[in-house]
Amino acid sequence: MKMKSYLPVVFFALVISSCGPAKKSDIPVVGFVDYLEDATLAQARTGFTDALKKNGFSEADKTIKIEYRNAQGSLPTLTQIVNYFVSEPVDLLATCNTLSTLTSVQKTKTIPIFGMVSPTPELMKVLDASGKAPANLLGTMEDLNYIDTSFSIIPQLIKPKGKKLIIGMIYNQAEPQSADAMQHIKELSAAAGITFIALPVNTSADAQLVTKSLLGKNIDAFFANPDNTVFASFETILKNCNAANVPIFTSEAGLVQRGAVAAFGADIYQWGYQAGLQAAQFLKAGKKTDGLQFEMVKVRKRVYNADAAKKYNLVIPANFEAVK
Repeated sequence: MKMKSYLPVVFFALVISSCGPAKKSDIPVVGFVDYLEDATLAQARTGFTDALKKNGFSEADKTIKIEYRNAQGSLPTLTQIVNYFVSEPVDLLATCNTLSTLTSVQKTKTIPIFGMVSPTPELMKVLDASGKAPANLLGTMEDLNYIDTSFSIIPQLIKPKGKKLIIGMIYNQAEPQSADAMQHIKELSAAAGITFIALPVNTSADAQLVTKSLLGKNIDAFFANPDNTVFASFETILKNCNAANVPIFTSEAGLVQRGAVAAFGADIYQWGYQAGLQAAQFLKAGKKTDGLQFEMVKVRKRVYNADAAKKYNLVIPANFEAVK
């Protein structure tokens, strides 16, 4: 009977402890937003987490928690992911590629956003009336200038006899950086006396049909631009281009590892690593963004794929490094 008299007290204590507010962990939480599953884009995530780890923020050591979500190429799912992280809220958002970054900018003005594999705020069209970028938009960005060098190597290596050089590309009209890249390449082609053909594609499921249509126009080279649809369907594009004996050039170093001939562009791993260093700086400063702003990509590489170059009998300039 004596033990029974303690039961109400114990039960009451358990109810209070279970219903009371949980103490929020002091471990910082990162909401990592990926738009699609892709081998090249995955390098950015690895770079980001490696930079955090090198600066003392490791999930293994329980000094940080990284909640990873991938929208699998679905815009509605992407919106749900960002809304979830904003409602938590997480301490910072890490966003991989343009659509992830753009959606996050649209959903929060307070949570710091460390973007990667994304263009500048100007190209994303998120500047305010005074021309300023969102104060919470940080990370590492890229403009279109690096495309010039990637594009300029094509007429150096591909010289069709008796006709003008024809370069083709596919692009997703819904992606700002892709549409801007298409316009930029169109202007470069006109200035160089090159015939340029660009066909729109809506999803990666359409990539094969559109690529075959483009190849039917007797193009001499295919340019793989910074486009999520191109990333997601690159193996399909490569298979069709190789079958038609059309080499692929690109502005994305990661795509050279997957079979494109050559590129001068940002190293995707280093792109993520640079954004991760900035995120670590934010955390070390007590989650303060003082002195931080978005940065331009620092590491660009001239790379080529030796097997692809051999297939098309191309002699790559000495300042290009063979990818492993």
